[in-house]
Amino acid sequence: MLRRLLLQASTSRRLAAAHFTPPHSPPLLRCRPFSSSSTSSPQQPPSATISIDRSGLCNPAEHSHEPCSDSDLVKHLKGIIKFRGGPISVAEYMEEVLTNPKAGFYMNRDVFGAGGDFITSPEVSQMFGEMVGVWAMSLWEQMGQPGKINLVELGPGRGTLMADLLRGVSKFKSFTDSLHVHMVECSPALQKLQQQALKCVDEESEADTADKRAVSTLANAPVSWHATLDQVPSGLPSIIIAHEFYDALPVHQFQRASRGWCEKMVDVSEDSKFCFVLSSQPTPATLYLAKRCKWAGMEEIKKLDHVEVRPASMELTQSIADRIASDGGGALVIDYGQNGVVSDSLQAIRKHKFVDILDDPGSADLSAYIDFASIRHSAEEASGDVSVHGPITQSQFLGSLGINFRVEALLQNCTEEQFESLRSGYWQLVGEGEAPFWEGPDEKVPIGMGTRYLVMAIVNKKQGVPVPFQ
Repeated sequence: MLRRLLLQASTSRRLAAAHFTPPHSPPLLRCRPFSSSSTSSPQQPPSATISIDRSGLCNPAEHSHEPCSDSDLVKHLKGIIKFRGGPISVAEYMEEVLTNPKAGFYMNRDVFGAGGDFITSPEVSQMFGEMVGVWAMSLWEQMGQPGKINLVELGPGRGTLMADLLRGVSKFKSFTDSLHVHMVECSPALQKLQQQALKCVDEESEADTADKRAVSTLANAPVSWHATLDQVPSGLPSIIIAHEFYDALPVHQFQRASRGWCEKMVDVSEDSKFCFVLSSQPTPATLYLAKRCKWAGMEEIKKLDHVEVRPASMELTQSIADRIASDGGGALVIDYGQNGVVSDSLQAIRKHKFVDILDDPGSADLSAYIDFASIRHSAEEASGDVSVHGPITQSQFLGSLGINFRVEALLQNCTEEQFESLRSGYWQLVGEGEAPFWEGPDEKVPIGMGTRYLVMAIVNKKQGVPVPFQ
């Protein structure tokens, strides 16, 4: 069945796929091509134009691209820079752009799916969440099937992954009875979508009729929301899922200059637009750069002119490792990145297209490649009681957990439309490059991300090696 699924293709499509290289990633999965550019902006599509309404301006300056009025977020960012008397780090700019309570990209809108700015793996196919559920239940069995555990997801998006996971394991009552689901989400808008996806209802507590809690009817499991991982109660074993969460954590960028490593900063130019500059002296993040260089070694670092470091990633990983070491359990990290130092990968995406990082802050998603080697070092440095496994490719991970058998089962009773959806979704999750079976428009060809996404696990050593990292 899988052979028919993947090899049904016309000769013309195969020939076209062999010679066609899209200038930008199609609007399928949230993954950006790696860039080794300097302080220049990411390349935009040749056809991209900016339309400016100058009707409300009086004698606008020549070549001005300034909107008729700054957005609240732009005013806020410029206010910070003015108050500081100098530029801010790329990391601080990124944090404000994504999570500013009033105007942050994630805070007040649904940014996922075809109508949003990008599509993540859970939005592609139900099989992704189901396979993550298989992994979670396998780890629970390795833990000795504890009666109570915390099932935690960091940055759950629409809640699609968790919904598919709970739906998939709902028949295994001994597992679902042990679950307390914790969604770590700071966006009120996304919290509402997650409540809907998990089909939550309020249930009165027997101990106190005034105390209500949310319960997912998908698996009859209690659900709680938290702004940070630290707010999730400790004391119970935890299974933590971080799918495309690390990539949105603020990143500091450094560039090699004649005077040594300088941090890339965001300033306001004379024409009142945002611009990149280099720091004139060492910054606090230089300490993290020194740590990352020490982990990598001089041979790897001397080849690079740009380095990205994520203090927030290091600190989060240490927090996860401490929790797993003391309470038991494990964490699963799935993201796009590389197993080594990341150079210059920060990208901005708006409506499935790459845009300038500094253009209209708050209207585009900012993210950067994950340094999986840094995650490993951070976890191992935090505790000697945890072990780190991987990374392996997403294709290897899903294949070992049985996605091939799952897609074959789903294909047994499906319509022609469902067949095409399953075939496309399967390819996007485990394939590599353009789908050989595609006969539609080139701009909509499914792109396999099976090797672009990597998977890593952090577990308590007492539990042994987790599936499928043996």
